[in-house]
Amino acid sequence: MTYRTPLLASLAVSAVLLSGCAAAAGSVGAAQAPSSDASAAAPSAQGGHAGHHGGSPSQRTAVSEPSEAAKMVCGDQPMDRLTAILDLDQDPHTVNSWADSTFTCTYHLDEGALDISVREAPDKAAALTYFDAMQALAEDATPIEGLASLGFPAYETADGSAVFQKDSFVLQVDASGLPETLGPDGITRNALAYQLSTTILACWVEHH
Repeated sequence: MTYRTPLLASLAVSAVLLSGCAAAAGSVGAAQAPSSDASAAAPSAQGGHAGHHGGSPSQRTAVSEPSEAAKMVCGDQPMDRLTAILDLDQDPHTVNSWADSTFTCTYHLDEGALDISVREAPDKAAALTYFDAMQALAEDATPIEGLASLGFPAYETADGSAVFQKDSFVLQVDASGLPETLGPDGITRNALAYQLSTTILACWVEHH
């Protein structure tokens, strides 16, 4: 529970980000879209605590390709936020994939890998069903409530993941592969996951 305060403290930062997403969709060009036969490793990028969710309604009507909104997780906004928080000299290398209706962007940091993924469901109800299944299977899941949730269903895990459901999207920032604290200010991986989540959500809100 020690990471609760940094989450709330991040709200002011998130509010500022609302004005910085105007060019986000254009900055993630079609060239970034991976092939449809991408490695089946994408589902495992959800993290071991998330597990596999076979048989969900969304799988029967899978989304054929990632939307521009989903590809924002590999765009300028989360990249800029990440490099600012960790005071990086250059942008980290990223690799993205598309499989099982999930777009995953992996940021390769010196300390380890950071995975940001978006599960695209056919509709909001299917997305919420998927979110509920993830939360039920996650270990040490704690709901993010009140102002910190920004009005969306959300939870976090003790090992550094934040998951939000908005419309037909389920966003997961998985920092479990990183140390418990990192960067010059010693930010916790939970706070990092939360701040990156709210950066992306701010862009989605602005473009919706």
